[in-house]
Amino acid sequence: MQNYKILWADDEIDLLKPHILFLSQKGYQITTVNSGIDAIEKVEEEEFDLVFLDEMMPGMTGLETLQQVKLMRPQLPVVMITKSEEEHIMDDAIGGKIADYLIKPINPNQILLSAKKILQNKQLITEKTNLSYRQDFMNISMACSDADTHEEWTEIYKKLTYWELEIDKTENKSMQEVLDTQKVEANSAFAKFVKKNYVEWLKERSEDKPLLSHRVLRERVFPHLKSGRPLFLVVIDNLRMDQWEILEPLILQYFSIKSRDAYYSILPTTTAFARNALFSGLMPSDMARFHPDLWEGEDTDEAKNNKEEEFLGENLHKHRLSVKYSYHKILQANQGKQVLDNFNNLLHNDLNALVYNFVDMMSHARTDMKMMRELAPNESAYRSLTKSWFEHSSLFELFKRVADAGAELIVTTDHGTKRVNKPYKIIGDRNVTTNLRYKQGKNLNFESGKVFEIERPEDAKLPRFNVTTSYVFAVEDYFFAYPNNYNYYVNYFKDTFQHGGVSLEEMIVPLVHLKPK
Repeated sequence: MQNYKILWADDEIDLLKPHILFLSQKGYQITTVNSGIDAIEKVEEEEFDLVFLDEMMPGMTGLETLQQVKLMRPQLPVVMITKSEEEHIMDDAIGGKIADYLIKPINPNQILLSAKKILQNKQLITEKTNLSYRQDFMNISMACSDADTHEEWTEIYKKLTYWELEIDKTENKSMQEVLDTQKVEANSAFAKFVKKNYVEWLKERSEDKPLLSHRVLRERVFPHLKSGRPLFLVVIDNLRMDQWEILEPLILQYFSIKSRDAYYSILPTTTAFARNALFSGLMPSDMARFHPDLWEGEDTDEAKNNKEEEFLGENLHKHRLSVKYSYHKILQANQGKQVLDNFNNLLHNDLNALVYNFVDMMSHARTDMKMMRELAPNESAYRSLTKSWFEHSSLFELFKRVADAGAELIVTTDHGTKRVNKPYKIIGDRNVTTNLRYKQGKNLNFESGKVFEIERPEDAKLPRFNVTTSYVFAVEDYFFAYPNNYNYYVNYFKDTFQHGGVSLEEMIVPLVHLKPK
């Protein structure tokens, strides 16, 4: 154990010798003083890891001493010890940013627990987390080998996400490499599961199928529409399960959870297909068939997601829902501000659908901008950047206003994203799609194996643009690369966040229903 130095200030310090001896035996180095003035002098002269401070000392009080200590060493943790249980003293101490608050009489174990909690918290969390993950490692591995239902895979992914966030809190992240290896193995098994079952899920008679993109509004949003009570649907483009988990504690200051679920994004896991399916309630081939005026195929240069509002209107009409609704797409800060300025008017609608594109733009910027790669060099930093954006965003302010208005909120996304590292050679003509995680075109040439190929697009309810059209999806952390200028292409796109293919991160996405506190 590190030899931590503790300063203990109390005008009756001689009576505390048993406590001091107990801490010394536990490996702590204790310096004692009898007054606030002496405590301040010691803090000026020496470096300490922790201060125990009596609140009721003659002369300079504990609270006055606390203020001076914090001015000199803002990061030095202070534990206030007092005989008084008066609330205003607690409030003043907490306002002075104490690390802990103990009420006399105190026993040695109380003091030890407080010191450990403050000084060894990260070390103890690391030891406990690493031990717990090692114990759970085999359970997860066995679950990956045995899983044959979509529910089981959802639970596996949730558990992997849980451990990713827990290991991220540890000091040296010593188990991260083990977890990364387990995630690779899990994604390999998940890809086999999707290959085996995806087409079957799309058949009407199929019973054992997950909630897919095109059924989300019908099954999880429309049933909650009630006249006179606004419902907000927020779609955060490209939001993964782990990103939601770090945003949730911020949101739960204002909301409680009515339901926390996940659904499976359709393939390709891209905005053009998955988000259009989300709003239209239709699979891509049906969108192209029934709404050729709204659907933009791969053979056009038009943006593929400019008709979401119209698709939403058609979906409501199809289900005979005569409701007042609005649709907003937020690509820039000023658009988010406009939504807030117009918030009171939104409360007159039965449904308000809002799409926030920042997370998707962040993933693309990380590919194209060196500075963004520096800011988010790994998964942990990528999550941190997401949290930082959200804390200062118009979206968080919108959430607060929705809660204040007493309205309910459903938060979801269209698909997730995958950090890719392994190139996969593919050859096609100039009309083949440019996406790195899936390709659609004719005469595609690639080595079979680590891909999911759909030779008959109609089997996966995907549009067919010519007689020989086929689709091929990257799995695990592969990305497609052309032989031409291969090395440049691989170096540029390796270690970037992409979507369109088959992975736990892209396909299993959060769907959360919140009600205001």
